[in-house]
Amino acid sequence: MASDLLSIGLSGAKAARTALDVTAQNIANAATEGYVRRSIGLTEVASTGYNQNVRDVSLSGVRVEKIVRNADAFRQSEVRRTGSDTARANAEVNGLGNIESALEQSGVYPAITGFDAALQKLQEDPVDTSLRASVIEAARTMVATFQIASKELDAVGKGLQFQAADGVTQVNRIAGELARTNLRLARAADASSDQTALLDQRDKLLADLSQFGDVNTTLAPDGSVTVTLGNTATNDPLVSGGATRTLAMTTASGGTVAYTLDGAALTLAGGSLAGQQLALGKLAQLHTDLDDLADTIVTKVNAANGGGTDRNGAAGADLLTGGSAATIALATSDPAKIATAPAGAPKNSRDPGNLDAMRTSLAAADPAGRMDAILFDVSATVSGRTVTRDALATISDAAKTALSAQTGVDLDTEGINLVRYQQAFQASGRVMQVATSIFDSLLQIR
Repeated sequence: MASDLLSIGLSGAKAARTALDVTAQNIANAATEGYVRRSIGLTEVASTGYNQNVRDVSLSGVRVEKIVRNADAFRQSEVRRTGSDTARANAEVNGLGNIESALEQSGVYPAITGFDAALQKLQEDPVDTSLRASVIEAARTMVATFQIASKELDAVGKGLQFQAADGVTQVNRIAGELARTNLRLARAADASSDQTALLDQRDKLLADLSQFGDVNTTLAPDGSVTVTLGNTATNDPLVSGGATRTLAMTTASGGTVAYTLDGAALTLAGGSLAGQQLALGKLAQLHTDLDDLADTIVTKVNAANGGGTDRNGAAGADLLTGGSAATIALATSDPAKIATAPAGAPKNSRDPGNLDAMRTSLAAADPAGRMDAILFDVSATVSGRTVTRDALATISDAAKTALSAQTGVDLDTEGINLVRYQQAFQASGRVMQVATSIFDSLLQIR
């Protein structure tokens, strides 16, 4: 007996209608972030022949076997991995760039050279009041630039710490949403429901999470995911089923940050949190270098000035005070307190012996050279990290392009599918019309 034309036409119409719905959904979500293109999987409907012989197969139409998400797990993993590396590099370069600007714009280097130039000028006439006043003003400018640099570096550190703290908050939020999505996926699997929208949501959350840290995933048959963030001694997952662990951040006295997962030390190799941590580590080192330089200048200037006699014939006293970039300051604003003459020299002595000793002591410490080295350190680091960041961005873009070629919606292709499935729907309707006409004709035979 021939297959039931009505059933065949009906099955074709149903399949075409589902295909039209999927195509329309693709077109409507072409610009939706995280949406993965759908397609339908069709299979033939077959039944055994009328003689009850299993080898006698009669085709009875078509049915939609499943709705397919065109997403490759490997490509998605590569996008997350390369995106995490790029996010780390971006965060580090941005932080280092702000550090570089803070040091360069503070003007510490020219202030140090300006102070040395004022001392050199004073050698021409050690008792000249205006030249002495110039040295005091140059010292005032120098200590002010150190203070400004320290404040600016502190501000950069606060900004990086705030960004890291916000990132920690976002990670915990995303982890909670992933846990809830896992539970919904498990329920949908039990009910044999369409999971495509939930899987899109899951993958979008994973992509968002990878921007903050390096993630590893394990997918379950029901679509739920177990997520491990970075590395801990116990390798406990951040998300497992409907359960999550809490990410936290601690700040050390030097301004650096560390992360923990439910109290266990966490090491991050990727994501913005790792980049901010690296930038803060470099900031702490540069801040220490700047503090050491300020302390050296205070120590050298005060030691040299204390070994001579000032213009009033008194023993030299401290010109500067403080022991760091934040605390360095003038100990006196009296130009007469500059001890240019050797110890025991009379009042208003023109002997610049002690001034020579001060300049020699400063030259040996080379504060300008050390400040230049600090500036070069951060500049070279920014340059190197920028090259790395650009290379990682290229790799990340290539991974995104490869994934988009598979998951992205091509409106031209979907337009063709729309016409094709409309024609299939119309053809199936025509089959049912023909079947009806045949049956009507048979019924009219006498």
